[in-house]
Order: sequence, then C-alpha cells, then structure tokens
Amino acid sequence: MISAEENFEGTWPFAPRFTDIAGFRQHYVDEGTGRPLLLLHGQPTWGYIYRKFIPALAATHRVIVPDHMGFGKSETPPDREYTLRTHVENLTALIDALDLRDITLVMQDWGGPIGVGYAVRHPERIHSLVLMNTVVGYGTAGRRDLPNPVDTPWFRWIRDGLPTGRTEAVLSQLGSTVLSVMQIVGLERLDRVDPTFIRAYSSPFPTPADCKGAIAFPLDLALGRIREFVREGAGGVPALRDKPALMIEGMLDRAIPPALALADFAGIWPKAPVIQVPGAGHYIQEDAPEIVVPALQTFLGMVG
Repeated sequence: MISAEENFEGTWPFAPRFTDIAGFRQHYVDEGTGRPLLLLHGQPTWGYIYRKFIPALAATHRVIVPDHMGFGKSETPPDREYTLRTHVENLTALIDALDLRDITLVMQDWGGPIGVGYAVRHPERIHSLVLMNTVVGYGTAGRRDLPNPVDTPWFRWIRDGLPTGRTEAVLSQLGSTVLSVMQIVGLERLDRVDPTFIRAYSSPFPTPADCKGAIAFPLDLALGRIREFVREGAGGVPALRDKPALMIEGMLDRAIPPALALADFAGIWPKAPVIQVPGAGHYIQEDAPEIVVPALQTFLGMVG
C-alpha cells in the first residue's frame, strides 16, 4: 500500500480520500462536480493509470477513481478473498457510500468485469458505459468463431507457469517485475516510461504479501473461477442495451484478443461507436491518452 500523501514527483496531485465501508481501507480520488464518472483500473495497475484523464474530465464532471482492494493506495488485507465477486461487492459498497447515481462507467482490463458486474445488478444507477480493452462478458454467447479469451500471450504465460511456480513467483515480485508484466500484457509506448512511471506502478507491491490481489486477478479467469458469478448477472444485460456506450480499443492488446473484445461489445451495443487505435496496446491510457481523452470528452458531450 502506498502512503496516503505520495504524489510521485507531482504526477499524482490529487487529494487522497479513504473509506472503510467495505471492510478494508480503500483509497479513491474524487475531483470535480457534476454527473459522476467512475473510472475503474485493472491489473496490475491502480488509479494512477488515469492521471492524465482526471483534470480534463473533472472540468465538466465529478470524477471518482477508486483503487481496488490490493492495489494502489488501498489496503491488501490478508484474510479476504480476491475474486471478481468480492471486487464487485466492494465497488457496490463504495457507490452506496457516495450515493452515486446516473453514473458513467469508464472501464479497462478487470475494471470491465467489475464495472459490468455492478451494472447488470444495478442498471438503474447507470447512465452510460465506456469500455477500453476489456469485455462485457455477455455479447458473444454461443459463438465459436472468435478467439478463446484465455488463448493469448498473457494467459498462456499464466497457465504455462502454474505447474512450475513461475507465474506466482513473478507476480509475487511485482515490485521489481511490474514493467515486464505490463509489457507481456501489452504496453507499447516504452518511450514514455521513466523512473517515476516505474516507481508509481511498483510501489504498491513491496512484498509478496502485497501482491495477493495481483496474483488472484489472472487466476480468476484462467482457472474459470468467474463463470458462475458472470452467469448470475445475465438477467441484467437487457437493461443495459439501451444505454449509451462507447468502445475504445488498442489493437495491439496481448491479454484480450481485440476481435473478441469488439465482437463482445457489438453483441450488446451493435450501433454504438467504436474507436480502434492501431498503435496502442492493452494499457491504452498510457499508450494513447491524447486520443482517448478527447474521445471521452466528445462522447460525454453527446450523451449529456
């Protein structure tokens, strides 16, 4: 867990806020006023990945950026389960505590399953959805012509390393391996990586115990542990179909096949806009913020 006041050489200048509503010390950023935007990060990142988004979006909206349990400035409790179900329960508690309504969800990587896991259970709270290099999880049911979601360089690396212990060994040392892991998943613009970038993403993981959440995320999918929870939410999908949606996809993703992500999105929102970014990978917030932020601002201006 990163200290509350750490600002990483001024690149993270946002006031830290904390709540223990979900049974652990959770950090979040809450900037600006207006209709709420909830920006959800993935693996193995934290709210820092949205640092170039917050000032621009907070000029017109209330921007909330939580760190999931086990990431960023949030606590990594040793006695909790780090499952998709638990992360959605944590998000639900935070949204209830802040009484957020009419929400635009902005989701990348595991932020997608977490955000959508909330949305299908509480569609009345959702105004619109933005997906970036993630999946809805419901748009390709029954299709056999698309890539397997776990047949990618990232998940092959995860599975191949399980018998030897390599997967857990690398992920339990994210304090020194985080950049390598991000490259495997799909970080393209290495020319933008500097010592502050590396320190910001490695700081949440000083010991193997601090890596518990980051180890659990990929195993939750690779081992099929999320299936039942995803199926339980299917009844809420029709309520999302008429809500405004946007997809922005980095086409060099090595964790989630772009063809699968695009088809999954179109299966729910066939007429919604899609922006493909050829030179960006899985971490599109780092690879192409100069494209993504204006696209978000345009979308928000259109949907109100």
